[in-house]
Amino acid sequence: MKANQLHEEIKEANFSYMLLAQQMIREDKASAIFRLGINDEMATLIDGLSPAQIMKMSASNMLLCSFRFDERLLVNMITDYTKDRLMSKAHAAILMSGQRVEALAA
Repeated sequence: MKANQLHEEIKEANFSYMLLAQQMIREDKASAIFRLGINDEMATLIDGLSPAQIMKMSASNMLLCSFRFDERLLVNMITDYTKDRLMSKAHAAILMSGQRVEALAA
């Protein structure tokens, strides 16, 4: 994959993420804060972005979103397809909600 193509893929992912984040915040701010792993101040900032600002942010060569789980336990709970799948996903959500937003963003 060429560097230019990689940059275009990152730009597209950033744009999609920012649009989705803004839509989620506008529909249900509290839920979006939890699901996106951001704080209230960041949610307010994203909500107020204009389309031009979103385009400018999306053009960055850095991926704006990040994976929130670094622990193998959380990954296994989310991806394990056992008969207790619903319970494992609920348990993973509880564990993730107990972590500080700042720790998740690091």
